[in-house]
Amino acid sequence: MTIRAATGEDLARVAELHATQISEGFLTSLGIPFLRRLYRRVVRSSGSFILVEQIDEQIAGFVAGVANVSALYRSFLVHDGVPAAVMAAPRIARAVPRVIETLRYPNATGDLPDAEILAVAVDPEHTGHGIGTALVRAATEEFLHHNVTTAKVVTTADNASALAMYHAAGYLRAADLEVHSGRSSEVLVWTAS
Repeated sequence: MTIRAATGEDLARVAELHATQISEGFLTSLGIPFLRRLYRRVVRSSGSFILVEQIDEQIAGFVAGVANVSALYRSFLVHDGVPAAVMAAPRIARAVPRVIETLRYPNATGDLPDAEILAVAVDPEHTGHGIGTALVRAATEEFLHHNVTTAKVVTTADNASALAMYHAAGYLRAADLEVHSGRSSEVLVWTAS
């Protein structure tokens, strides 16, 4: 097993893992091409990263993180907004309120850290072996590399396996919020010791 920084060649697999393994949240509903474009922006933006767990020749999981979610969203809208909107237009048109909720989300976290783990996904063939926790811990180290000493992650309140994974990696419950109307989420925060 090897954890390494993702390259452009990994983005199709990263987008596929996100689309097939993350059922909560709005971004999954926009499809693999949209996710690939979003993750391309993550790889290209300073302060953002994607780490992948590679087993043999296969990417078994990934974690994406960013030092400032608002800055990443702005960069994505400026550089990728039009083509991303075109490729996901029918899905966006059906979900305008969720688009607005997603764009407002970074401002809804108030006094919580700007840095965030955006997504973690592990191939079902490799779940239950600590890969997710290892990826989250590696992301924490990557945050330190970017001089970030506190970060958050948001997951739905009923996602017990994700909550256990984040707790195992040192994230503690800090707040409750609704990113999307009617769906309770927990915000967990890690702070360097």
